[in-house]
Amino acid sequence: MSVANLKQSPRRSLTEMRSRVESILPAIEAAAEESEQLNRLSDGTFKLLRDAGLYSMMMPEEVGGAELSHVEAMSLGERVAWAHGSAGWCVIVNNAVGGVLSLLVPDEGAKEIFAGGADTTVAGNGVPRGYARPVDGGYMIKGHWAYGSGIHHAQWIHSGCFVTDDDGNMIKQANGQPEIVVTHHPRETIELKGNWDVLGLRATGSFDYTLKDAGELFVPQHRCYSFNESKAKRGGRQGDLGLVGYTAWGHTTWALGVGRRMLDELAKLAAKRVDAFGKMNESATFKYEFARAEARFRSARAFAYQAWTSLAETFAADGSASLEQIADVKLAMRHVHDVISDVGTFAHRAARGASLHNGVMQRFYRDIHSGTQHILMADEVVQECGRVYLGTVGDRAKWGVFGVDG
Repeated sequence: MSVANLKQSPRRSLTEMRSRVESILPAIEAAAEESEQLNRLSDGTFKLLRDAGLYSMMMPEEVGGAELSHVEAMSLGERVAWAHGSAGWCVIVNNAVGGVLSLLVPDEGAKEIFAGGADTTVAGNGVPRGYARPVDGGYMIKGHWAYGSGIHHAQWIHSGCFVTDDDGNMIKQANGQPEIVVTHHPRETIELKGNWDVLGLRATGSFDYTLKDAGELFVPQHRCYSFNESKAKRGGRQGDLGLVGYTAWGHTTWALGVGRRMLDELAKLAAKRVDAFGKMNESATFKYEFARAEARFRSARAFAYQAWTSLAETFAADGSASLEQIADVKLAMRHVHDVISDVGTFAHRAARGASLHNGVMQRFYRDIHSGTQHILMADEVVQECGRVYLGTVGDRAKWGVFGVDG
């Protein structure tokens, strides 16, 4: 079954998309406080992002997406995160969960979900917090999921589930790990818990959710894929990264944007602040520490772009990602979060009270220290990178979302 007859939108060039992104950044930033108060993106901000093609920039052309490389999309996504951390977060989430959905579901599912084009919005949590019982033609799912970022504006929900037998016992794979399936169901099948009362990333609307008016919900097989699946059914070779790579891309992209903004805001403050010790940007200590912070951030950014550029070159040559290349993007993701945590704390303390007040610096400080809490930043993922670099994995080892199998 072909997806070639899906609704297509004119494909924008990267240059056109960059110009469009820069043109909407002031409006996104201007609406940031409104979005923060709503605990979700404002409808206006959502429309700007969607209409600019930012929610579908890495979806394959077969479903109407721009099919940008990870490096190209990173350059756009970090700019949105620079303007408003929550807006950037919602962009990377839709490209990760919606993008992988567009790559991995069978043709019948792609035709159903993307019938209206690539601007279809997807949210939810693929980390298994639910249970899926196999039945004829699909699964009966149930559960309670958390962190549904961007879910207010979603049309489809992405829910990870442990696969069980009829008695509720988890089904294990050959390697002894639980079998996990990622299911997709319409927005109207769930209810939100309204519990997004958090330190930062407030405008992402990352509410918990559960099924509405049903103990179980049937999800057909054609709207599902395996959690660690890595063979794209459409698009180029980059799609074979699956959730393993697309989630690493997303969190790295977001971190680059918010880290850069925190340093930019500190530089702006330093240019005008004068206190009992003199002008801030003339202090020898401040100049030294600011330069070191710049070096750390720029080095982390360079590592991230080097790692993703290596992958882009491999895919352009019709090659497959190596274990080391995936370890590089996983490690770069964690490293840049460590750096922005340190840089954000330096900026907060150097500001001497300026970031205590509600404003841009405070918001980005809170967002940074919320993004670092994600499960993908766990030490255990870095340990798996170490296994790869040390050569202690098997000949048939393969990366999963959280580590190496083998």
